[in-house]
Amino acid sequence: MIETVQNDLNYKKYVVNSRLQYFKPHSTKIEKTFAEEISSSLNSDSKYINPKFFYDKKGSELFEKICLLDEYYPTRAEISILKKMQSELPLFLDDYFRLVELGSGSAVKTRLILDLFDKLYDKIEYFPIDISEILTESSELLLKDYEKLSITGIIDTYEGGIEFVENFDEKRNLILFLGSSYGNFSPSAGKEFLEKINSTMKNNDLFLIGLDLVKDKDVLENAYNDSKGITARFNLNVLSRINDELDADFNLNNFVHSAVYNQKEQRIEMYLKSLVTQSVIISKSNLLLHLHRDELILTEYSYKYKLDQIKGLMKSAGFEIKRIWLDDKNLFSLTLASKK
Repeated sequence: MIETVQNDLNYKKYVVNSRLQYFKPHSTKIEKTFAEEISSSLNSDSKYINPKFFYDKKGSELFEKICLLDEYYPTRAEISILKKMQSELPLFLDDYFRLVELGSGSAVKTRLILDLFDKLYDKIEYFPIDISEILTESSELLLKDYEKLSITGIIDTYEGGIEFVENFDEKRNLILFLGSSYGNFSPSAGKEFLEKINSTMKNNDLFLIGLDLVKDKDVLENAYNDSKGITARFNLNVLSRINDELDADFNLNNFVHSAVYNQKEQRIEMYLKSLVTQSVIISKSNLLLHLHRDELILTEYSYKYKLDQIKGLMKSAGFEIKRIWLDDKNLFSLTLASKK
């Protein structure tokens, strides 16, 4: 492995071979951000942890298991849409596009787009953006299956990744934001994030986003409270990550997973509930955390949308909708858009 440094963007560049390279912010940048954000969010009156911190290596592996659960409908529904789109998406790809993906994870769903690109183009360029280093493992697996493929990975936050791509070159991009991760944003922060993506896009770029739809409360709550307890392990793992990376002493046995659907706000709310009155030291965040019995730490909002809300949201963020696809049960949506 050859390592070089890209100073202007504060990234290290790792060249694995002629088809695979990836960029990663300097480790001090990542650790500082994690420590500072945890200090701020757990020191607030209503304690919370940003859901982007779920995805260390173990968290990413647990999430892949969640996607296979019977109760967790989003992955199956989205895959069915991606298969349905195979004949229609090429109508919008009138020239060469590079594939850019936010939150690529293990890239299972990405393969359906790569299969399509493999038929359309003589070469495929893929820029996965993920905060987890699972990106490097999934990239190596993809290269074995796609001979035309070359990969430039960015191990960073969504915001950092799209800024990196914006400044990289002038090629056209199809930007993917699959899954229901957009639902983690509050309405105001989500609109701001979409505007950020829009501002980095070129006029002939395209954006494909997954949005979960409003549905029966029981279906939603079962999806986030699975019978095997994997979602609970996923939720609690964020405390393990804080222990490992920020030198904290959370006792995971003192917490329990909780997820409920707030119908008024159209969102799943996921919490870690303190079972006892306790104190926790987070050394690298310079924080002594006090928790009362039954006190909640919010770890995720997952907003759900109606079709008219999706149309209004995309328009307000500066997008022109090209097409909206739904699965057969109207559980999930994929929306293709360009800049206005």
